[in-house]
Formats: sequence, structure tokens, C-alpha cells
Amino acid sequence: MQDQIPVKMARKVTDGPIRNKERTKKKVIDALGNILNKDGFSGLNISKVADKAGVDRRLIYDYFGGLEGVVKEYLNAKDYWKINEEDVEGIIASNKHDFGKTLATDILEKTFDSLMENAEMRRIITWELSEDLQPLKELNQKREKLGEILLTEIIDDHFKGKEKNFRAIEAILFSSVYYLTLHAQMNMGPFCGIDLKQAEGQAELKKTIRQIIDWAYD
Repeated sequence: MQDQIPVKMARKVTDGPIRNKERTKKKVIDALGNILNKDGFSGLNISKVADKAGVDRRLIYDYFGGLEGVVKEYLNAKDYWKINEEDVEGIIASNKHDFGKTLATDILEKTFDSLMENAEMRRIITWELSEDLQPLKELNQKREKLGEILLTEIIDDHFKGKEKNFRAIEAILFSSVYYLTLHAQMNMGPFCGIDLKQAEGQAELKKTIRQIIDWAYD
């Protein structure tokens, strides 16, 4: 019987400059998130993030350009209203049939669900209201820019010449969602007798959002 020739299996590459860089970036972003979730922005600095991540602080400058770059990537990764720019044209095309009525409702409901379920997203809202930081301003400007495109391209035409100001209606609804989710998850109890920690309360809020949108488009 002839000896079998051992076949060398190709070893899966788990290391390399690109993989190592991505792993290091993730460690840094995770470390920043842990610090922010525990202590907020107070006393946040490069050394603290580097120590928490277990990396050389020089890598933070090499990979992110500094602390602000880490904050920016963290916020963009955690943002609750994230729509890729390449998807915008498709969103516009698929929502013109009802002038964005379904889209307006879906975005509000998904924002509500995301903020109720994710503590990090709620913290981002709180930081935006309390911290004067450029990455937070840029994140808000990014959302505003996307919202302006959707309003201009899909919704505004339906309300031209009408007394109802849909932008104002949407602003009131969004700000209500922000506040009510923060209120509920800070264990402040029911609001106007509605307990948003219960499924029934959440269903009532969503039903009312749909009713207001229906009224606006009627």
C-alpha cells in the first residue's frame, strides 16, 4: 500500500495589517463606549481610552486622527437614525406614491422602538442636549441634511398651499418621542397615565402617532 501524501490545508489568515488595524479600531471604539456609558464625556481623554483599550495612544492618532475621530466613529456606529447615502434614491422612489405618509410614520415608530430598546442611543440624545461637542453637532447636522432631502423630495409637494405645516408637526412628534422614551427609561413612571414600559402603552402611543399623521395628510 502506497504511503499517502499528506495534504496541507490552506491556513486561514487571521492576522495581517488590515485585520489587525480593524481589531484595534474596534477595541478603541468599544473602550470609548464603555467610558462614555459609565462616566459620560467628563474627563474623557486619549490616555484614558488607550488604557481601557490596551493599545498605544499613538495608534489612536494614526487610525482616527485623535480623540474627536474616535467619538465621531462611535456616534455614527450607534446612531438610531442611520440611513446609507446610497439608499436615499431608492427610498425617495419607493415613497412618492403616498407623498411619504408611510415613511413619516415608520421613521417615528422605528425611532421610538430604537430609543426604548437601546440605552446607548438614549445617551446620545442626552449628550446632544447637554454637551457642546463638534462630533455631536455633526451627527445632528447629518440627520438634518438627510431629513431635508426626504422632506423636500417626497413630502413638501403634498402640503404646498395648505394650512398644515407638516415640518412643524413632525418636529413636535419627534421631540415627543425623544422625551417620552427618556422619561420612561429613567423610571419616572407613567406620563399622562400612559405607561410606556408596558406593551399596551407603547401600542397606544404608536396608534396615536398614526392618527396624527393621518390627520395631517387628510
